[in-house]
Amino acid sequence: MSDIDHNREPRGKCEATNWLADLSTSADYPAVQVQFKNTRNGFYSNPSRLNLEIGDIVAVEASPGHDIGSVVMVGPLVRMQMRKARINPDTELKKVFRKASRADIERFEEARAREHSTMIRSRVIAEELGLDMKIGDVEYQGDGGKAIFYYIADERVDFRKLIRILADEFKVRIEMKQIGARQEAGRIGGIGPCGRPLCCSSWMSHFVSVGTGAARAQDLSMNPQKLAGQCAKLKCCLNFELDAYTESAKKLPPRDAVLQTKDADFYLFKSDILSRTLIYSTDRKMPVNTVTLPASRAFEIIALNKQGIKVDELDPEATRRATEAPKEYIDLTDQDSLTRFDKVKKKKKKAKAKSDRSDKSDKSDRSDKSDRSSDHKPRPKKPRQQKPKKPSES
Repeated sequence: MSDIDHNREPRGKCEATNWLADLSTSADYPAVQVQFKNTRNGFYSNPSRLNLEIGDIVAVEASPGHDIGSVVMVGPLVRMQMRKARINPDTELKKVFRKASRADIERFEEARAREHSTMIRSRVIAEELGLDMKIGDVEYQGDGGKAIFYYIADERVDFRKLIRILADEFKVRIEMKQIGARQEAGRIGGIGPCGRPLCCSSWMSHFVSVGTGAARAQDLSMNPQKLAGQCAKLKCCLNFELDAYTESAKKLPPRDAVLQTKDADFYLFKSDILSRTLIYSTDRKMPVNTVTLPASRAFEIIALNKQGIKVDELDPEATRRATEAPKEYIDLTDQDSLTRFDKVKKKKKKAKAKSDRSDKSDKSDRSDKSDRSSDHKPRPKKPRQQKPKKPSES
């Protein structure tokens, strides 16, 4: 890798896996794909047949001067990438001059270090001119001779005077490029409501229009605050699962189908597309006497209604389950109570305290008995004194 600090780049979103890396080289196709700042990339011819690999820093042709970029694809896959970008392979491409030298990289780093200050100063100038636009980013060319100003504007802006002032201020060639709100969010970055980095700033390089029909097809609430992203436009992720929802919705009954029973008519109130379950109500607009059915049962009832047969009830299984004896309630949360061990300890403490009290009471009882026995103890009898025997007369 080169001396350019790629860690400062927010992502490599234009990179693709070269699954022919072990089978081909850059010499197998006369063009390479080069990536610049953020989403800007291009295809360049390799007339000198340089041995280029993915990650090499190269100096490429620009107008005027040269630009510095990183090679992201080589070999036959470049042709597929060009076809994906709708570029004719016979189109004349700009050239790759050389691998970037240390002097080229140092000059490029100096130019890139001026981008933030240039953006701040250009915003001040645009505000002084009273232009209704926002300059979101600035990108200097590799040789520092040209700067691209990315701006956002709701209406057409006459920035000819602004270009003259910016050229005099920064002494470079100026190019103004308008971007949309999604492109700006992708260049700035951020965290989405899902807790992950924004898709437009992590891996998306091409934006597809998103309509409210995508939200309706997925039965999402039409709440602008939930459907809009950080760019204030509809979230791009609404399109990610749209095909799956569309295919699953084809396997559901029509929304206007009415299920007829002997008691009442039921209308579709809500449907879960992926689980293929439907909720029917006797009222068109309110959930009244709702019944949840699988799609297969709904199709069966519709077929019977077409034959002029009205079913007794929508879901016989629900009636059978209602007549069954209710199952005994078991509180599983009580089995894993956090204080289940504390209760045992308390019981042990209580038992121990009770035993201690009983021991103390037993000791006190024994001591009392001993005291009472000592008070009523009879006095010891004095031993009888034997009378001395009289001497016998001889």
